[in-house]
Amino acid sequence: MPTHDPTRFTELLQRHRRGDAIPLSSLLPFVYDELRELARQQLRREAAAPLEPTALVHEVYLRMVDQQTVEVADRVHFRRLCARVMRQVLVDLARRRDAQKRDASREVTLPTWLEATAGAAPPSILALDETLQRLAALDDRKAQVVEMRCFGGLTMPEVADALGVSLRTVEADWFFARAWLKAELRGGRDE
Repeated sequence: MPTHDPTRFTELLQRHRRGDAIPLSSLLPFVYDELRELARQQLRREAAAPLEPTALVHEVYLRMVDQQTVEVADRVHFRRLCARVMRQVLVDLARRRDAQKRDASREVTLPTWLEATAGAAPPSILALDETLQRLAALDDRKAQVVEMRCFGGLTMPEVADALGVSLRTVEADWFFARAWLKAELRGGRDE
């Protein structure tokens, strides 16, 4: 079955939405290459990554295997779900390392636009996750924009489509969220 066939992906997605026994995991092969590239980008930021991109994608797959009740609207929405799972895998990985008291320099780091916050060492994925949770409490949509852009690799138009808002709104959310995250992460280190 060719994995680049958007017609087949759409057909399986429609069957899943109708309630047919089509697990979300059967949709993963259609976005596998995209997810592997995202995983490669995320893991490249980590000094001594214990996972290879393929292993990270497989972990996403394993976590999505049992997700039968999730409604998926389209390909972008599916990638959005994968981004959320990938974020959680990376957060769990960082937490395990912290729990094992491993070298802090091996933590997964933030996207490049946050790497040099106030000239200090890059904050960890855990710091980003905690800060994103605080942002979500203030404005969930802005936190979703960051998650989809940083962990899902979605373009601005794809994010706008996924959230059902205008491109201008997403651009404003992105601008605000980036500035807010930088300020929060910088402030957290000075205390």
